[in-house]
Amino acid sequence: MSTATREHDPFETLDAADFAFTRRAWVDAAPTRVYDLVSDVSAIRRWSPNATGVAFDQGDGPRVGAWFSGRNHRDGKQWTTRSQITQADPGTTFTFVVGGAEDGIVRWSWTFQPQGRGTLVRQCWQLLRLDPVLGTGRGDLNALRDYMADSAETTLVALARWIAEERHPDTTRSPCRIAG
Repeated sequence: MSTATREHDPFETLDAADFAFTRRAWVDAAPTRVYDLVSDVSAIRRWSPNATGVAFDQGDGPRVGAWFSGRNHRDGKQWTTRSQITQADPGTTFTFVVGGAEDGIVRWSWTFQPQGRGTLVRQCWQLLRLDPVLGTGRGDLNALRDYMADSAETTLVALARWIAEERHPDTTRSPCRIAG
């Protein structure tokens, strides 16, 4: 099949599982501290280049089944998403699904593994189902995945830097190491 044909494959020939990535960074904090920061979804605006406002529904917090809304922006467009937490294991894993556990479109998962005096943080993104709102062919979905991977890397670097500055406000040492 030619590249041009693959770029415009109809949804029937695409598999959502093909659109995923994982990014990693080491941060200078214990897994429980990093989990607490990430699971406070309202804090993501500090690090994410795309999220401008995220908040749990009234009375909800970082627990399985809880819902939150997030305002996002990309390429001059803004939208609000609804997400549901599907895994909340303090110090270990925080996962949510955009659109909810029953009919979600994208899964975001963060894992936290002790490494030395800090934590290896993994941020994973997985397309769960195809939807024209995300793109109409392989080219669109590849571009979305690549954009989100760059965004995740930016988020991890900013998180690591924020933690380092919070912990050591007068130092200029490198706060993280990124691995694709």
